[in-house]
Amino acid sequence: MRSRILRASDHTELETRERCWLLEISNDEGDDVSIARARVEPGVTTEWHEVVDTAERYVIVSGAGLVEVGDLPPANVGPGDVVRIAPNTRQRITNTGREDLVFYCVCSPRFLPGNYVGPDEI
Repeated sequence: MRSRILRASDHTELETRERCWLLEISNDEGDDVSIARARVEPGVTTEWHEVVDTAERYVIVSGAGLVEVGDLPPANVGPGDVVRIAPNTRQRITNTGREDLVFYCVCSPRFLPGNYVGPDEI
């Protein structure tokens, strides 16, 4: 990995099939992790999904949500909370507030689109 500064403003936020907006900030072969900012609009629940052989961490920045991960009981989350998700574990999150739910997704190893498994494949 080489030292550098990556700016979110240099990237484009895209709507995903899982019903959230994603801004991929850092994801290249030069790093062991990837970092993306996710935004879920009020009242929206993302689709059930898992990521093959990839651990995830959600770092909640703003808003309120209800996260469902594997066999854990559903849990309310808010700013400052970190949700650790083991590889190959189904997950989804619901925005339970009146403002956007914003969190960073940190994946290791880095996220690869081919590792995403949607609800029809779980």
